[in-house]
Formats: sequence, structure tokens, C-alpha cells
Amino acid sequence: MTDKYYADKASGSVQVAEEVKDCAASVVQVLSTIYDSHAVAVENAHETNVEAHVDQEKLKKREFLALWGKISQKSFYTVSFDTQDLIRRAIDKLNGHLEVPRIFVKKEYGEQAAQLQSKDQLLQGQGFRQGKTDQEAADSAVLGSVRYDLVGKLVEETGLTRATIAAILQGMAPQKFAMFRLNPEGFILRAGKIINNEKATAIIQHIAYNKLDAAYDTDIFTVATLRGKLGQNAMPVDRSIYDYLIYDSDGERRFADQLDRNEKVALYIKLPKAFFISTPVGKYSPDWAIAFHEGEVRHVYFVAETKGSNDTLELRGVENAKIECARAHFAAISNSGVTYDVVESFDQLLELVI
Repeated sequence: MTDKYYADKASGSVQVAEEVKDCAASVVQVLSTIYDSHAVAVENAHETNVEAHVDQEKLKKREFLALWGKISQKSFYTVSFDTQDLIRRAIDKLNGHLEVPRIFVKKEYGEQAAQLQSKDQLLQGQGFRQGKTDQEAADSAVLGSVRYDLVGKLVEETGLTRATIAAILQGMAPQKFAMFRLNPEGFILRAGKIINNEKATAIIQHIAYNKLDAAYDTDIFTVATLRGKLGQNAMPVDRSIYDYLIYDSDGERRFADQLDRNEKVALYIKLPKAFFISTPVGKYSPDWAIAFHEGEVRHVYFVAETKGSNDTLELRGVENAKIECARAHFAAISNSGVTYDVVESFDQLLELVI
């Protein structure tokens, strides 16, 4: 059926052959029973796809220039701590808290059906029937012929020297160190995490940040392509430097929605991953940079990290160390002109600035 037929049908001017002119209406009625592709609109799956673009005019606004001038500076850190104290603390924590799961061998038994009727029977998983299951703990060493550079692996996990890692391992209780033989991978991951947490605690107490002459350029906002889908991970916004916000969670969506509506907010930025602070426990990228209207709040320029909980008991080890490093970084580069903090919600942010 051609487009001309559908157009003629709509206008009542369908032309039929001479021999069936007397029953033209019946011919059109029969033709109408044929599938009409025009009756079903093809859904455009990409209709709600959007790409976030930077509003170049907003990059010229006084509020953005002031905010960016205070947070774009890069920094370097110095840290010194008592290595022997770190070794003692790591040994105590490993001996008291290291638990490595044992490796289990899982057994599953099954049998093939007496008769296979069709290929579909196999595809649907009906060709075999699961029987009994069992599992056994691997009581003997599972290393076999595999050789691990345990010291080297923990150096990779923690960034400490081989001498420091070796001293920690030598100080461990024999029954704890024996867990390595039963589950090497689990031992390395869990021991590395405990050592990193102790290292992070030591860093918080002995780190200092200083400004560098270098600073981030505004190109970091345009170098990456930000795409999303409206209603899923994208929303139109007004007070951001972008026309759309691409969010990672429902919490971010709610936070941005309140930033966008509040009259005290002049401008805000969801900071890209290319904007980061160097720390001894890895790179750290804050979530938000916000400029409030002057004269309406105590802290005009704010960098916020949004978390489900800002209880220091919940932000332990490496995560807490990165947050404390960020506090020291922003205090150093802005002469305390920028406030940095962890907040659970927009309401809590307002409590801190008003």
C-alpha cells in the first residue's frame, strides 16, 4: 500500500480499475483490512536522549568567575608520620580484626532427562534436572604450585615500602598469618584494606597542603561529552553552568533540584571527574561547587560532598582521609575563603551557610 493510496483514502478519492468501479466502496473496505503501517506511530527510542552543553555566557558571570578563582588552584601535599608507629598500629589491627573467608568447594549433581523431545527443551534448561548439592571447606593449602609475591602485592595495595610491609607481616600473630595459605587473594585484599585504613588515619594527623602556581582551566567542563536520558539520569536546569544535569543517583537529582529552585543560590557546578585533589590515598573529586548570593549567607562559596551519612563513624579509613585532605586543600588554596563539608541533604547545606 502506497502513501498515495492512504492520502486518496483520507480524501475519499481512491481510484479503482474500471471493472470494479461498481463496487469501489467494497474494494476500499477490503483494502482497509490490510495492515496499515500509518496507523501505528513508530516510537523514537532516542527522543528523550540529551547532551549537556556549557552555557558560555554563564562562564563570564561574576559569580562563576569569583567561585572558579577560589577553587581552581592546584596544590601539593607533604606528609610525614612515624613509620614505626604505623607498623605497630597495623599489626594490632590485623591481629585483632583480620578475618579471611575460607575457600569452599561447591558440588552440584544433576542428571539428564530420560528423553529429549526438542531443542527448545534444552534451551529452556529442561534437559537436565538438578539433584543434590554439597560443599566442603578446603582445609588444606590451596596454593598448589602458584607463587605469590605477598610483600609485593601488599606494596601495590598500600603504597608503602617493602621494608614496612615486611615488618608488618613479621609482626602478625602466626594464626592470622596462616590465613594466607588457605585464601591468598582474600588475605591480600582484606589485609591491604586494614593497612590502608591505618595509613589513612596517620595521614590525617600529619598532612599539609600548599598552593601551586598551576590551576585548572575551564576546558575541563567541555572536554568530556555528557549524555543522558530525560527522566532516567538527566534533567533540565537553570542555575548550573550546563543546560542539563547528568546525575548518578536519585539523591543527586533531588539535591540538584533544590539547588536549582532556591533563590539564595546564584550558580552551581556538578564538578567533573577531571577536577580532582591529589591525596596520599588516591585522587579525590568533590561533588559540587556552589556560589550563593552575597549578603544572604555566611559562606558564599561552598564545595559540597553529598553522602547518605556524614557521621564520622560511617566515614572511616581511606574515605575519611580523602575528606580531611579536601578540607586542608581548600583551606590552603583559598585562605579559608571556600567552605568545604560533607552534607546529607540540601537542608543541611543551608544550615551550614545561613
